[in-house]
Amino acid sequence: MRVALVSFRLGGRDGVAVEAQKWASAFGTLGHDVVRVAGEGPVERVLPGLALAAPEPPTRRELAGALDDVDLVVVENVLSLPLNPGARDVLAAVLRGRPTLVHHHDLASQRPHLAHLPGPPDDPAWTHVTISRLTRAALVARGIPATHLPNHFDLSPTPGDRATTRARLGVAGPLVLLASRAIPRKNVRGALRVAARLDATLWLLGPPEDGYDEPLARLFAEHPGPVVRGAARRVADAYAAADLVVVPSVWEGFGNPVVEAIAHRRPLAAYPYPVLDELAGLGLDLPTLEGDLATEMDLGAERRREREARVTLLAPHLDLADLPARLERILSAPREARH
Repeated sequence: MRVALVSFRLGGRDGVAVEAQKWASAFGTLGHDVVRVAGEGPVERVLPGLALAAPEPPTRRELAGALDDVDLVVVENVLSLPLNPGARDVLAAVLRGRPTLVHHHDLASQRPHLAHLPGPPDDPAWTHVTISRLTRAALVARGIPATHLPNHFDLSPTPGDRATTRARLGVAGPLVLLASRAIPRKNVRGALRVAARLDATLWLLGPPEDGYDEPLARLFAEHPGPVVRGAARRVADAYAAADLVVVPSVWEGFGNPVVEAIAHRRPLAAYPYPVLDELAGLGLDLPTLEGDLATEMDLGAERRREREARVTLLAPHLDLADLPARLERILSAPREARH
């Protein structure tokens, strides 16, 4: 088949783009041809009207033309979050009656400033796939059947370069990593508090978005300790350089940095955001931001065994090598049996 992945933006380091690329690779492993269609990013088919800040949505003719030679469409969050309502409505109209996987990362009902808006559309030809059981339950409550397929990860990644990365940052002491963008729900303040408590440098990996530049500058001005900002040469280098990875978010659709930190065998602390319970349900016992972080950061043999045990717990459920087969099972099942 030819499969089209459609989103607001693709090719970046945000969670939706990262997971879309994993699905693209999985479809390629299954022998399908993949094209990416987005409003922005290094993609095969650019439709500016799909972008988050687009002044006008794409026309129905433009969108239909971009998908004319496609057998299956995978929608990455465009129908889930009304961040570009015009694009959502045009895309839903074009996809009526067409085989489509609607891949939900977040829902409007899960964002306080969007919760008053209508939920995602549905169609008998579509299959809804959610990255969390919480989101699946929210769709089912609205009368939309859905199947749950969590995000998958390379659980044996190539190690990063700790020494070179820390030298480039100019960091000699403890380094706390916040591997996310800077937006309100990521709780940068919580990460700063952990860094201050540990007398550590905070590394904020991603940029401010959604008008968060000024609030972020005020937070940094109030923080007594050192902060470094900016992307690593490789994501693996950031995890290797860190003495502690923090995930202080009050909400995550899934929380990729939690599993990425585990995959890289790094010390980790997380705020108990709702979907974290699903990872805890797999057997994980993670310290909170207020927990015994000095013990978590210990590099002794016992802690290394604990970090290896976390990977072992996740492997049957989230190993990236299993994603193609799990996608194939969804595609091959009758729609009524996919839930």
